[in-house]
Amino acid sequence: MPTRRRCLHALLALPFSACAQPISAPPGAEAGASTLPPPVALALQQANLPPQALSVVVQEVGAGPARLGFNAGVPMNPASVMKLATTAAALDLLGPAWSWRTPVWVQGAVERGRLRGSVLIQGRGDPKLTQERLYLLMRRLRAWGIDEIDGDFVLDRSAFEPAGGSPGDFDGESLRPYNVLPDALLLNLRALTLNFMPDAERGVARVGLEPPLEGVRLDPLVPLSNGPCGDWRGTLKADFSDPARLRLAGRYPLSCGERYWPLAYAEPAAFDGRLLRALWQEAGGKLRGGVREGRAPADAAPSFELASPPLAEVVRDINKFSNNVMAQQLFLTLALERRGQGSPALARAALAEWLQARLGAAAEGAVIDNGSGLSRQTRLSAALLGRLLQTAWAAPWMPEFMASLPIQGLDGTLKRWAGEPGRAHLKTGSLRDVAAVAGYVLGRSGRRHVLVAMVNHPQASVARPVLDALLQWTLED
Repeated sequence: MPTRRRCLHALLALPFSACAQPISAPPGAEAGASTLPPPVALALQQANLPPQALSVVVQEVGAGPARLGFNAGVPMNPASVMKLATTAAALDLLGPAWSWRTPVWVQGAVERGRLRGSVLIQGRGDPKLTQERLYLLMRRLRAWGIDEIDGDFVLDRSAFEPAGGSPGDFDGESLRPYNVLPDALLLNLRALTLNFMPDAERGVARVGLEPPLEGVRLDPLVPLSNGPCGDWRGTLKADFSDPARLRLAGRYPLSCGERYWPLAYAEPAAFDGRLLRALWQEAGGKLRGGVREGRAPADAAPSFELASPPLAEVVRDINKFSNNVMAQQLFLTLALERRGQGSPALARAALAEWLQARLGAAAEGAVIDNGSGLSRQTRLSAALLGRLLQTAWAAPWMPEFMASLPIQGLDGTLKRWAGEPGRAHLKTGSLRDVAAVAGYVLGRSGRRHVLVAMVNHPQASVARPVLDALLQWTLED
């Protein structure tokens, strides 16, 4: 629709059109600077979104009244912007240098390289028990003098309450890594990655699997095609229904170059056993027993511990790349460290208590479902998130928190955002009916601003121009 006709349509549809004057907040919205700037109002109407779908706060950091507060007190679904609350609370309560500890017990005597017993691993919620760190665990067992284990690998998951439901409950996509359920002993995020490496000379793509899983077979080669990259996963005609046999019946486009395909494992309960046996074998060890559940001894110190990277590094992974599974691990860890047990109910209580203590009245009306924002029930107001960002700015852990946010045009979930690179540090959030951003924007004047914007509407997927207009308006302070 040409611009003139679009403006005429807006004038006929609404009493206040962005083509004529700014849109004011609906009755009952927060008072103050509550009129949308004309470029934002125009973008909202061009997206055919009603004013009540948008909630905004723009305020200079450490300064007085907000430059803009539009529906700021209305609770809305923040999607992954919820991770700001989880990570800020963790940095405040635990500290940026805090790390997870995973105790390991070597149970039994070691005689001529043979352990007359089992190895017990107790999970404490570490989200970074990756393939590389698990391989180091195996090397430490070898350094303990163990070549062969008569017993089992025993896994203690009791620090977290068992997760209810199944991985596909949220959206039916059980093989998507973001749907992996939390676990006190979460090995390699319970996910695997297929690596496709084209070999043009031989007309095939070589396929690798990481991490190794005992008993899992994969087609090592797939034919190449000369078509466009496009839907390259669809052209592979993958069948992952059999957890022990990953089939690729199609072709891989040469134009794609090297690509990676992350997947949640189709049989989560078997993942840990397959992974530990494969890694122990790769390390040169032998296992006579199996992998089973058990409990750590209460009266014996561990033989050694694996320490995670510092919390600041984990928070960076969570916010930069919007890692839902790691956010859930951190959420439950807050309950474990503050309440003694990693349960969702205790985690919600711990986070709500922190919000109330740090944000006061701004925390009223918050609805906390989980720590990642992968939820239809979570509700936070823009005023709450704005206050949280102001509190974080004044905190001693501000550098670690801000450094965890994606940088506009440079990295994380903002890497492909247009505009002047480096001006904004923003956490993004998106669900089927949610689009949101929240963080800090450095204006051209040299003043830095808090920006929070959330759109809740069935057509939220078209709201990107609205968020872009708000970001640009904040930048041009």
